[in-house]
Amino acid sequence: MTIDKILIVDDDPLMRKFLRDFLQTKHYTLFVAENGEVASEILQQENFELILTDLKMPKKDGLYVLSQAKGTPVIIMTAYGTIESAVDAIKMGAFHYLIKPFSLEALEALLQRAEDHLRQQLENRYLREEKENNILLQSPPMQKIWKDLGKIAKSSANVFISGESGTGKEVLAQAIHLQSFRSSHPLVTVNCAAVAETLVESEFFGHEKGAFTGAQGKRIGKFELAHKGSLLLDEVTEIPLQLQAKLLRVIQEQELERVGSEKSIQIDVRIIATSNRNMQEAIENKVFREDLYYRLNVMPLHIPPLRERREDIVPLTHYFLKKFCGENHKPLKTLSINVQNQLIQYSWPGNVRELANVIERMVVLDADPLLLENKGALHTSLQEVEKRHILKTLQNYNNNKTHAAKALGISLRTLRNKLHQYQ
Repeated sequence: MTIDKILIVDDDPLMRKFLRDFLQTKHYTLFVAENGEVASEILQQENFELILTDLKMPKKDGLYVLSQAKGTPVIIMTAYGTIESAVDAIKMGAFHYLIKPFSLEALEALLQRAEDHLRQQLENRYLREEKENNILLQSPPMQKIWKDLGKIAKSSANVFISGESGTGKEVLAQAIHLQSFRSSHPLVTVNCAAVAETLVESEFFGHEKGAFTGAQGKRIGKFELAHKGSLLLDEVTEIPLQLQAKLLRVIQEQELERVGSEKSIQIDVRIIATSNRNMQEAIENKVFREDLYYRLNVMPLHIPPLRERREDIVPLTHYFLKKFCGENHKPLKTLSINVQNQLIQYSWPGNVRELANVIERMVVLDADPLLLENKGALHTSLQEVEKRHILKTLQNYNNNKTHAAKALGISLRTLRNKLHQYQ
């Protein structure tokens, strides 16, 4: 199932109930709004695979919902007398329309068309990424990883991706999911470092209404949302030690209980975990359970830092130049051989993420150093761009070094060393 979350927008309570009752039998995650104004507020907080909206509504109509959809496929529901407006909506980018009253069979057929449409988009995205990666990954270790990726993706085994911050672990996880038999189901991501310790259990397993103070309604956890798909546990070593035993049991038995419930829920989830830590040290220091690590580390993948695969630096730079020049409506810049050599010689402590940030900043500022031949000029510029970027990020996080380091894609130790260099 490519479609997981659907937003229903209709001012008629009977129509909302009709749609909700039917779609719940198909196990979709549903959100409901009575007009376009409420729908817009929901769309600012949630992402959807499909929107079903009435055309004529008070307080912002279906065309307004379409304008707020951010590329999400939209099915317009309309009365017979307003078909022309529905056709106009198709011209504006709506996926299709339904004429009220419509049968469940007609709705189901259109849902299947939307599923096929999204699946084709996923396949096209995978083909584009495969072509790009064949060009970008020139270093022997990354070529080997990409060669092994297809076999790993087609298996059902859990995957553990290790590597320094900013090396591209999440990108690799997405590639694994897209090439797997689970690609038509969701890839759900949890940034384990960003979840408050008191909320981790609820985030993973969900909770029932009233399970604890502040639990005003039922919550579906990430494991349930990833049913039949993949769950990416980003920076898995940040999960509190006391919760790791329960996580191990859920992974082993493929069943869970929401917080505040005694009912077992069966799940079918593949785990892709990532970490930038030395796992042997984490286990020896009692930060991470050894038995959980072995359960996750069935198929290990290690991404080397960028300084150990310098063959990838120039292809990645060209990719980011094209990407950011296009996004910022700038003419495409070119690199001299001397500049390319200086890029290769730079150590890139923040890895690919740092390279992307530096190139984007230079493009936005229209910085000349990308074209300079003067030896050392680029290195000086990189240091200055890096300094400004780090200090600006630190300012954005109110001088919280831990949060700033995570946002920059570098370790806290690296950040402290950089700040010491800047005095």
